[in-house]
Amino acid sequence: MSKRKIIHYDPKLKYLARNLRNNSTLAEILLWNHLRAKKMLGYQFLRQKPLDKYIVDFFCYELMLAIEVDGVTHDYKYEYDVKRQKRLESLGIRFIRIHDIEIMQNIDGVIQMIEQWIIDHKDDEN
Repeated sequence: MSKRKIIHYDPKLKYLARNLRNNSTLAEILLWNHLRAKKMLGYQFLRQKPLDKYIVDFFCYELMLAIEVDGVTHDYKYEYDVKRQKRLESLGIRFIRIHDIEIMQNIDGVIQMIEQWIIDHKDDEN
């Protein structure tokens, strides 16, 4: 395992992240059940993780991978999401974006897609 890169975050985000964890959407809960406790090919994911001045839905340090669950609310903040993703990508974070309907209608396909992404990218330099 490579040395973990430290990504600082605004300490004020801790409370907000905790609140988001306690009020997860159904799609986030369904996906979390497959990511938690190193169930995803042995990789540890954290949920509602503060990074820099943002919070990502799920994050794996070892892969430097953020998984974002997009729903209807994201339709109205597209420009914000693009700016946020570009900033985090500049810190070496890679993204998978999944629509919440896809998770609820095809969780097995979503899990296979994430597993394939990990297999294809696990040895990439971060």
